[in-house]
Amino acid sequence: MTVAHKVLAYAALTLGAVATLTGCNSAQRVAKTEKAYPPVGQFVDVTGGKVHYIRKGSGPELILLHGAGGNLRDWTFDGLLERLTDTYTVTAFDRPGLGYTDRVPGIPTGAFATIGDSPQAQARMLREAAGKLGITDPIVAGHSFGGTVAIAWAVAGLDEDAPHNARAITSFAGVAMPWPGDLGRYYTINGSALGGAFVIPLISSVASDSQIEMAIDGVFAPQPAPAGYTQHVGARLTLRPDSFRANVRQVNKLYPYVVALTARYPELTLPIEILHGTADATVPIDIHAREIVKIVLSVRVRELEGVGHMPHHVAPLETVDAIARAAARAGLH
Repeated sequence: MTVAHKVLAYAALTLGAVATLTGCNSAQRVAKTEKAYPPVGQFVDVTGGKVHYIRKGSGPELILLHGAGGNLRDWTFDGLLERLTDTYTVTAFDRPGLGYTDRVPGIPTGAFATIGDSPQAQARMLREAAGKLGITDPIVAGHSFGGTVAIAWAVAGLDEDAPHNARAITSFAGVAMPWPGDLGRYYTINGSALGGAFVIPLISSVASDSQIEMAIDGVFAPQPAPAGYTQHVGARLTLRPDSFRANVRQVNKLYPYVVALTARYPELTLPIEILHGTADATVPIDIHAREIVKIVLSVRVRELEGVGHMPHHVAPLETVDAIARAAARAGLH
């Protein structure tokens, strides 16, 4: 055996040992996390898997879709859900691969895979769940990546005459348009085959509470994250390796699917209300809300001066008002 072969063999053994150790530690953390943050809703069977959801209230149907790295608990923080259930029958879904909803059927899920669940495929899976639950004529509201899935839900309705087609859309800081540049090393590395196999389990096993808090503060910036938010949403649910991989792959592969959606935008006529902060550095308003309004005549944008990427928490009254405007324009009030 040559020296080079010996070095490679040693490196492979070392990497394998590290992977085994981090895998064991990660598995323990997953079990602990799921015990601390179990499912809070019910499950509905769809083709190839299950969808986790909560459903409360009465009135017109309202569907809530969380953003990247989140879960349906995001909508239950600080009384936001209760503000809505007085007026609407609210159904909040865990998006595919996150929380306790399965991945889109047919998507490779192995450690070395890199394919993400497209917003179109997510919408298809969640539309099936809505059909199973008997949801008709919903307002579909989404935050960030969930806003993209909401738009994909509306686009699907252009080709399918179904009871669960959206009557209106509300987007909170939603991704709506193609963006310049790349997503940075975080997504490039973790979305790669080696990142999925080795880096993600390592992060999952060693990430501290303070590091998680810092990451969430960054999402809320320039506003501070509300006290208790990290604990309430169970942020470590997204650090489970399977969910971590699903999330980064969805974001990492999002661009071409957004390009495909924009080709259908001129066909959309349903009411679309957008609430977007002017200080959003994650999904910049100049690239998204201020551009889609030029293409889709039914889009109306309400800008929140100085607000970052979490308008539904920073401005809950404006959030409720945006949904009410969409409902009124759709003739649901």
